[in-house]
Amino acid sequence: MLLAIDVGNTNTVLGVFEFRQGESRLRDSFRVQTEKDRTGDEYGLQIKSLFDFAGLSMKDVHDVIVSSVVPPMAFPLEQMSKRFFGKKPLFVGPGVKTGMPVLADNPREVGADRIVNAVAAYQKWPQGLVIVDFGTATTFDAVTPKGEYLGGAIAPGITISMEALFHRASKLPRVAFEKPEHVVGRNTVAAMQSGLVYGYVGLVDGICVRMKEELGFSAKVVATGGLAALVGSLSKQIEVVDDQLTLDGLRIIYQRNQAERG
Repeated sequence: MLLAIDVGNTNTVLGVFEFRQGESRLRDSFRVQTEKDRTGDEYGLQIKSLFDFAGLSMKDVHDVIVSSVVPPMAFPLEQMSKRFFGKKPLFVGPGVKTGMPVLADNPREVGADRIVNAVAAYQKWPQGLVIVDFGTATTFDAVTPKGEYLGGAIAPGITISMEALFHRASKLPRVAFEKPEHVVGRNTVAAMQSGLVYGYVGLVDGICVRMKEELGFSAKVVATGGLAALVGSLSKQIEVVDDQLTLDGLRIIYQRNQAERG
């Protein structure tokens, strides 16, 4: 089995893939809080606890792949992988085969998760794409019909926007990101939810429309991330919501580098 780890600023997502007769399937996945100060041993014990809960055996994991936007996490994850799985992990970054040319001005600046998402989306839908990832930041990434990564846009994430409103406006409470019954809220909570939800949907649709106009080719809009389902259900631009996109991208990149991994 393959353990795929996607480290974000807020959450870390782990997926366990099983390979049989040339086919792969996601056995299970987990979402935990990203803790930059944990040691490799602490991460290993946390993973063991998750595996035990899911009825999985750590002995069956033959390799580990990691994409991370949190540099301090590299060392503890490498130590964890070596101690608990006997293997140095494959980190997505320079020198790793992705199968996707990166046409950004400085390819090293592009977050690993954005490339991973683009690789997975193009594998599933080989055409022009705009990929929206709802994470700590909300990212928009464009892929050409030839499978080239062009670049994109970065906006504050939904949670960041909510927390900023709560902390900066003294009389406003902290609210859940939920669809209100009406756009015109009749109380403070409903009004805030309307502004947050429909405001964010407007942001997403607006950026997607402008990107598609600028790209000059037809682009399918794919969304992933924790709040993609809610925004996707209200968006006029998002066509597909794929919660598994990043993990699938890690699995694809791992398979493309398998020969080098031995």
